[in-house]
Amino acid sequence: MRYELLVGLRYTRAKRGNRFVSFIAVTSMAGIALGVWALIVVLSVMNGFQKELRTRILGVASHVQISGDAGRLTDWRKVAKTAGEHPRVVASAPFVNAQAMLTFGQGVRGAIVRGVLPEMEERVADIGRHMKSGSLEALKPGEFGIVLGVDLARALGAVVGDKIALIAPQGTVTPAGIVPRVKQFTVAGIFQVDHYEYDAGLALVHLEDAQRLYQLGTDVSGVRLKLDDLFAARTVARELMAKLDPGVFASDWTRSHANFFRAVEIEKRMMFIILTLIVAVAAFNIVSTLVMVVTDKRADIAILRTLGASPGSVLAIFVVQGALIGVTGTLIGVVSGIVTGLNIDVIVPAIEQVLGFKFLAKDVYFIADLPSDVQMSDVVTVAVVALVLAFVAAIYPSWRAARVNPAEALRYE
Repeated sequence: MRYELLVGLRYTRAKRGNRFVSFIAVTSMAGIALGVWALIVVLSVMNGFQKELRTRILGVASHVQISGDAGRLTDWRKVAKTAGEHPRVVASAPFVNAQAMLTFGQGVRGAIVRGVLPEMEERVADIGRHMKSGSLEALKPGEFGIVLGVDLARALGAVVGDKIALIAPQGTVTPAGIVPRVKQFTVAGIFQVDHYEYDAGLALVHLEDAQRLYQLGTDVSGVRLKLDDLFAARTVARELMAKLDPGVFASDWTRSHANFFRAVEIEKRMMFIILTLIVAVAAFNIVSTLVMVVTDKRADIAILRTLGASPGSVLAIFVVQGALIGVTGTLIGVVSGIVTGLNIDVIVPAIEQVLGFKFLAKDVYFIADLPSDVQMSDVVTVAVVALVLAFVAAIYPSWRAARVNPAEALRYE
């Protein structure tokens, strides 16, 4: 072992004369560990939010959506066939999208009504896997069945088998004026995808019932596509636009839900910057630690210089001490952050149970549970940033130690 490393490690351990210096070193180490831990946990949670939000949104929405001018698409089968020729398209399904007012008893709620073909909808969306009661296959043409989101059904007070009234905004012209169209639907199922926007505001009916109710004839609102790679949606939408007829448009999920994912990405970056400042403050506590050590060890430095130690060796001794604080704190923080990130689904519910309230309100954050996705790229980035900050903080005090004049340091010893 080189003597610079040996002496640097020796100075890190407390002795009778420098326990306060050692306490400051331990505090700096704990600060770095705390900052690294917080950074890894927060970034993992932000990754989990992004992944969970994407999974839940795309479980109901589509990777690519093809729609016609003025919200109507004629000959959807031709459009679906053209889209199906693309190698990345694995499934397609027509849909009708409209607004309506649902009433049952004293409950009144506005909702987005989506007309679907159950057998084709199963291929492009995951709603069938999230049915709490009833089934998507219960939607039969002409029977006017309806499948509600769980929060929408709860707000109306409806269960499977109840008959609710659907009021369409497109009215019928009569001598007395425009009268809204009202149709009675039977609740055929209730789904829960754990995304408040859909659970509280989406109702599914059969495609033919929706066409009849909204007087579309054989037209639909558009065709939804599922791809083998959701991240290729933007490229696929652009390529399909070149093949489709004029007046037919293709949009992808990155555009229709851009605000959600952009907000999460911006929050992740800002949290990284803010929490990095915590690590920086803890790292620069190393400066005060090493300054005090250098002041305390001036005589030792002078003796080493008289024994032949070069200024570079003296600098290395104190860089080793500062780096050891940084490496130890970073290692503790990384291990703690990974363990916390991987077990966040157990830790948070336990804390919520002790405190008696939930951290995430479903109607505000769209997701009720705190997700986590530990990515090694984030862990490595955080560890490197912490180590670099600790190393930079150790340079100046070490440089001052290397410039100590032996004669001046030993004059009054």
